Amino acid sequence: MADIIGHNGYEYIVEKNWGNLDPDLFPVNDCHEMVMDNERSLYLLTNETRNNILIYDKQGKLIGTWGNDYPGAHGLSISKENGTEFLFITDTERHEVIKTTLSGEVVMTLGYPKETGEYTSADQYKPTETAIDSNGDIFITDGYGLQFVIQYDHSGKYIRHWGGRNIFDCVHGIAIDNRDSEKQSLLVTSRNHNALKRFSMEGEYINTIELPGSFICRPVISGKNIYGAVFRSESNELMNSGYITILDVNDRVISTPGGSSPVYIGEKLQPQKKAGDTFLHPHDVCVDDEENLYVPQWNSGRSYPIKLTRIR
Repeated sequence: MADIIGHNGYEYIVEKNWGNLDPDLFPVNDCHEMVMDNERSLYLLTNETRNNILIYDKQGKLIGTWGNDYPGAHGLSISKENGTEFLFITDTERHEVIKTTLSGEVVMTLGYPKETGEYTSADQYKPTETAIDSNGDIFITDGYGLQFVIQYDHSGKYIRHWGGRNIFDCVHGIAIDNRDSEKQSLLVTSRNHNALKRFSMEGEYINTIELPGSFICRPVISGKNIYGAVFRSESNELMNSGYITILDVNDRVISTPGGSSPVYIGEKLQPQKKAGDTFLHPHDVCVDDEENLYVPQWNSGRSYPIKLTRIR
């Protein structure tokens, strides 16, 4: 019998063998993030330099590979400009953000943000994620560096920065929340605070979504919901406590596949924890056009992504 996980109308069948490949031909190391393009192809980013990008169809069939130059491949975002899609890779070892075509041709490289006045060398900068606005503005989180959010225009010209260690503790992920077109905002992870922090598009603080127990990697906006992968780290010791969290349009957790059922007392979410053995260290969630989920994992035995097929 297939494993079923999730809560409150967001239940999923676990497909652990989805996307498994011959590791001698198509190896992975840490499977960090996934995105889907307009053709419903799925792009997996790994820091294995024999093939940094693996491209799947929704059935788990490999349809392409590329990339040998991204040893610190960590964050992967997709954007569209005048009908053409591009990928943005953050590389924590190269200390750069690289914009490429879907086939891997490098279009632009952004080095460390010396324009901010905060950085004296590239080694201080370890970017973990990007989010791209409809006007082409690029927002970068320096999650393993000095904890700033840096904003550039579409051409790579510096606009502003904010944050730092007094605001964030592991500013690991970022997403543009455009579910309300009149109130577009930025959702930014502060992972070790177990929280998402909301800012205006100009970097002004709005509010915090507390997620006790959940070390969330990056927020993913799809439809009316926020999705996020969670793994836990305490006292520098990684814990087997991974799960997925799903929040509704009111920023309340409604389902926790692989974790405990969400419980609120008043407006306060109670601490959550792992339930079952579906995941080790999930690092991202990719949501397809049928609301199925694909979950790449970090530090999880070089395993390929897990698919969660939504039950209707």
